[in-house]
Amino acid sequence: MRTLVSLLALSAAAPALADSASDTADAIVVTASRSGDAILLENLPASITLITDADMQNRQTRIVSDVLRDVPGVAVSRTGAIGGLTQIRVRGTEGNHVLVLIDGIKASDPYYGEYDFGTLIADEDARIEILRGQQSSLYGSDAIGGVIQYITLSGRDAPGFSARAEGGSFGTFSGGARAAGFTDTLDYAVSTSAYVTDGTPTARNGDRNVGSTSVGVSGKLNWTPSEIFKLSAVGRYSYTDADTNNSEYDTTSPWFGYTVDSPGVHYVNKAFYGLVRGELSLADGRWTTALTGQFADTKRRGYTEFGFDYGNNGRRYKGALESTYRFGSDRFQNKVTGAVDFEREEFQNLSAYAFQGWADVQNWGLVGQYELEVDEAFFAGASIRRDLNNRFADVTTWRAQAGYRLPMGLRVRGAYGTGVKNPGFYELFGYSDGKYIGNPNLRPEKSKGWEAGIDQVFGDGWATVGVTYFNSVLTDEIYIRYPPPTYIATPSNRSTDSKQEGVEFLVSATPVPQIRFDLAYTWLNAKENGVREVRRPRNTGSLNISYFSTDQRFSTTFTFRYNGEQTDVAYTDPSYIPVRVTLNDYVLVNLGAEYKVTEAISVFGRIENLLDENYEEVFSFATPGRAAYGGVKARF
Repeated sequence: MRTLVSLLALSAAAPALADSASDTADAIVVTASRSGDAILLENLPASITLITDADMQNRQTRIVSDVLRDVPGVAVSRTGAIGGLTQIRVRGTEGNHVLVLIDGIKASDPYYGEYDFGTLIADEDARIEILRGQQSSLYGSDAIGGVIQYITLSGRDAPGFSARAEGGSFGTFSGGARAAGFTDTLDYAVSTSAYVTDGTPTARNGDRNVGSTSVGVSGKLNWTPSEIFKLSAVGRYSYTDADTNNSEYDTTSPWFGYTVDSPGVHYVNKAFYGLVRGELSLADGRWTTALTGQFADTKRRGYTEFGFDYGNNGRRYKGALESTYRFGSDRFQNKVTGAVDFEREEFQNLSAYAFQGWADVQNWGLVGQYELEVDEAFFAGASIRRDLNNRFADVTTWRAQAGYRLPMGLRVRGAYGTGVKNPGFYELFGYSDGKYIGNPNLRPEKSKGWEAGIDQVFGDGWATVGVTYFNSVLTDEIYIRYPPPTYIATPSNRSTDSKQEGVEFLVSATPVPQIRFDLAYTWLNAKENGVREVRRPRNTGSLNISYFSTDQRFSTTFTFRYNGEQTDVAYTDPSYIPVRVTLNDYVLVNLGAEYKVTEAISVFGRIENLLDENYEEVFSFATPGRAAYGGVKARF
C-alpha cells in the first residue's frame, strides 16, 4: 500500500476499459475552443479529459472533487471532512492557477481569486471537461494550469424526471431531483442536490465531529425560435454551511500549530451565478456570432462560538462577443474566431480592522483563434490574446498546437503556450490582525511551457493508450514570506523561477461490452525556487473497473486511488516560521454496486475507504475512515 507497484500490477491483470453506458455523442468537448463548437475528443491536439455522466453515475460521485482524482495531472487537497476547503492543482501549479467554469460561467470567488471545490456537490446529470496546460490565450487570467468546466446536461441531452435518496455512515444523507424535457423549439432542465452529514473528527486525537450541509439548485433553458437564432440562459445557487477546526494558537501548548477541536467554528458560503447567451447563425451555419453576459455573486462568512469572525463579498460581471467563420473544402476545413471580453470584479473585506469599502478591477481581453483540419488526420490551432487591465500591466499570451493521426491509429501531438495569473484581492489587500497583511505591489504571475504526447488507438477503438510529457516555467510566483521582527505573513513575488515537469499516462479499453477499465498515472516534479512544492505528490494514480451484467440490470465499480508521499508546511514553531513536513502516501479503495429493480427504479450501495486508510491530505487534518451508503433512485 506504500508503493504504486501493487496498483500497477493489479491494473495489468485487470480487464481493460469500456463505457457501455456511453455513446459516441459523449466524446465531444467544448472547452478547448472559443467558437462554441462541439469538437470530437479524439481530434483535439490538446491534453483534455472528459468525465461523462455515465462515469459519475458508475462511480456514484457525490462530491465533484472526488472524481477529479481520476484525472491525469490533477492533485486534490481537502482540509479533512466533506465541506472543508478543497483545492485542485493541475500539473504542479497552484490552486488559483486553474480556471473553473460552471456551465460557461467563471465560478471562482472574486475575493480569493480561487474556486473552493468543497462547495460543489454533484448534480444528477452532468459531465466534466478538464483541459490541461496554459490556456490564457483563450480565457485570460487564472488558466495557467488549465481549465475545468463542469457542465449540467440540457433537457434535450437527458430528458425526463429523476430522483435519488441515500443515507449512511456519519449521519449522512444526500439526495437529488431533476426535471427536464424539450419541444421543437425549447428545452429545459431544473435540478437540485443536497448533501448533509454529521461528519467526522478532523483534529488528531480530537472528538468533535466536523459536519456540513451543502445545497445546489440549477436551471438551464435553450430557446430556438428559428434556424438562425438561439437564446440560452443558466442560473445556479450554491449554499454550504460547514464546520471547521482551527489551529492551536497557545504557544505553551504541546499541540501548538496543530489542528484542534474548535467548538462553534464554521463558515457559510453562498453563491449566485447567472448567464444569458444569444447566438445568430448566418451563411448556412458557416458564420456564427454570439453575445454573452454573466455574473457571479459570492458571500463567505466565518464564525466562532462567540459569533461573526470574518467575511467577504465578491461580484463579477462578464460580457463576451464571439464571432466564428468556417470555410474550406471536404479535405481542408478552416475556422477563424475573434472575441472581445470585458470583466469587472468587485470586492469587499468585512473582517475587523480591515478596509471594508468596495474595490474593483476591470479587464478587456482581445482574442484571436485559428483552427485547421486536413483529411480528418491533421489538426492544428493557434490563439493569441491581449489583456488590457486597469490595475496591472497589459499582457499578451499565446498558444500553438498540432496533432497528426497515422493510418495505424497512432497519433502524435504537441503544444506550446503561455499563461498569466493576476493577484487576487486577498493577496493585494487582505488583512487578518496579527496574522496576515496583503501586498498592493504584487505583479501578475507568468508561465510558459510545452507538451508532447502520443496516443495509440487499437482496433475499432476498443482500447486507447496515451502518454504526455509536459514542461513549464513559472516566473514572478507569489509566495508567502514572514519578515522580522513581527513575522506576520505577507505575499511577495519571487525573483527566481519555479519549474514543473511530468508524465501523464492513461489506458482505456473495452475487451467485451460488459467490462470498463480506466487507468491514469502521473509522475510530477514541481519545484519552487529549487525546493519541492507542497501538496503536490510526485506520484498519483487511479484505477476504475466497472462490470455490467448482460441484461444491464446489475453493475459494480471498483475504484482505487493512489496519492503518493508529499510535503506540506506546519506552523508548529512559536516564532510562526513554517516548518516543512512529510505526509505519507495512501490508497483509497471504493466499491459500489447498483441493481435495477424495474426499468425505472434502482437500488444501490457503496463502501468508501474500504481499507479504512488513516491518512492526511493537509497537515494535521484527519480524514474520514471506512463508510457505507445505500439508497434508491428513480428515472422516468
